[in-house]
Amino acid sequence: MDYETIRVETDGPLVLLTIHRPDKLNALNSTVRRELMEAVDALARDDGVKVAILSGAGEKAFVAGADVSEFAARTPAEQRALYNHRRVYDAIADFPKPILCAVHGYCLGGGSELALACDLRVADRTARFSQAEIRLGLIPGAGGTQRLARLVGPGQAMRMALTGDMVDAEEAYRMGLVEVLVDEGRHLEKAREIAGRMARWSPVALRLAKRSIKAAMETPLSAGLQLEKELFLAAFASDDGQEGVQAFVEKRDPEFKGR
Repeated sequence: MDYETIRVETDGPLVLLTIHRPDKLNALNSTVRRELMEAVDALARDDGVKVAILSGAGEKAFVAGADVSEFAARTPAEQRALYNHRRVYDAIADFPKPILCAVHGYCLGGGSELALACDLRVADRTARFSQAEIRLGLIPGAGGTQRLARLVGPGQAMRMALTGDMVDAEEAYRMGLVEVLVDEGRHLEKAREIAGRMARWSPVALRLAKRSIKAAMETPLSAGLQLEKELFLAAFASDDGQEGVQAFVEKRDPEFKGR
């Protein structure tokens, strides 16, 4: 599909999604949000796609937040009505396949929340993170308190949300906001490398492993362990699970079909 603000590049089982508004530092307006949801939904249905990477165009920013000029004219009732619909952050978080975020430059407000909705964050040393909503008299409204606190702990989430301070790439890596830190300009290369290692494996196992880990953030340990057991048994019963075990016994590479 052709999009105005999104670029989609396919490389075998990998797909690179690039938010393309570099003149606006890739700020999230209604068009970006709608097109990104459409692209993610299409990729979820594409059996040829195993792993996705999300990035931002230009040299200055991944996403420098929401397009404030767009929502400044809304009434509280209009904003509430928009929030009652499915949002792009949920579409990213609910994507059934692994999705990595490749971050460079500014990753602020809604941009940080978009990164938080991904499964893994790869950043280069130019990356700068902030939950800057407090500067506008607002609070994060798309995961910048909830997903952030679960990722880095409540103390660090408090610090970011209550000060609006910028966190550089080194500190983001130390506090666990970023899982992989690389030299300037290598964020996409590294994300592709990691995504390629994931894409070697069974789509069934990738989907079930992701589902199980996400459940760990929302359920008690006993319920999580029960779900993990059931998902393991589902993987074991799949054609891919049988193929993987048989290939190991026969000392050959498995041929996973996604079933």
